[in-house]
Amino acid sequence: MSISDRLLGKKPANGKPHIDAVSPDCALPGGEVRIVGKSLRPPELKRPVVRFGDVEGSVLISSDEFVIARVPDGATSGPIVVGTNGSSSNPHAVKVAVPVADNLHPIANPALDREGNLYVTFSGSRGQKVPVSIFKIDINYKVTPFLSDLMNASAIAFDREGQMYVSSRHDEAVYQVAPNGTMSPYAQGMGVATGIAFDAEENLYVGDRSGTIFKIARDRQIFVFAMLEPSVSAYHLAFGPDGNMFVSGPSTSSFDSVYRVDPHGTVSVFYRGVGRPQGLALDIDGNVYVAASLGGRRGIVKITPDGKANLVVAGQGLVGLAFAPDKSAVLATNSAVYHISWNIEGRPLPE
Repeated sequence: MSISDRLLGKKPANGKPHIDAVSPDCALPGGEVRIVGKSLRPPELKRPVVRFGDVEGSVLISSDEFVIARVPDGATSGPIVVGTNGSSSNPHAVKVAVPVADNLHPIANPALDREGNLYVTFSGSRGQKVPVSIFKIDINYKVTPFLSDLMNASAIAFDREGQMYVSSRHDEAVYQVAPNGTMSPYAQGMGVATGIAFDAEENLYVGDRSGTIFKIARDRQIFVFAMLEPSVSAYHLAFGPDGNMFVSGPSTSSFDSVYRVDPHGTVSVFYRGVGRPQGLALDIDGNVYVAASLGGRRGIVKITPDGKANLVVAGQGLVGLAFAPDKSAVLATNSAVYHISWNIEGRPLPE
């Protein structure tokens, strides 16, 4: 089939389905991917069969030139194939995230320490006392309770010495947590404290649902650093390589913004047009990755430094992510965490 025939939308002469692209090509089980190509639906208008390896996915929408399919449970990274009338398309590679742990309740990014151990909250509803506030998941995916007796653990961050800090949206406080799981207050009076992050000088920043970003100096003096619109649930913070802070926080709008705050506290809109943006992280090139919806599709949205956005991971219920040292990432939904080999290098932990 010639290039001109493709441009004119003609079907291959043999009617065999052909995949040109899959978007996004990374997904969680339950995520929705868009398959673009030719002859993707049988002539009698039946739905095609879409297989992720040996497992059949659900077809939500089908036409001759595109199919939207849901990644099934049990799918693994490998080829995706469209079948019509006994004919199979060319395979197209898709990466599927691997489940790590479930029965959790993170509301923000997970966090990794220098040894590669993963920490995830069980936050609970506001005011709810839960048996375990933070779980530790080691490099072999063994899950153990790490911290108890912290009401509504929200966000986790490590300083350059490896000290853990945790915010509580119930206690209006940030706590230091020792390696043995004992905790002590670090700063109080933070309102509904949610996202936390360190800058290059080791100042700690805390997002309050009222729209206030607090700055806590190393001597624990507290300043109001910046003011944004109130959020309906949380604020999430991350620093870029140029010292700018990036902030997300879902509002009542379905057309929310990711903000950029310069080192002087001046707020500007970095990108507008995502739905319910939550946890975010940056790679070494300054691209921002945020758990959000784009064009009605939920997942991880990549926003380039010049403000171009596209969905790079499909997945329902995503609330945050953390880059791992081996060019992979940990993705958190509101009930579970997943690991995906992604070939993206995240910003390193502070030295």
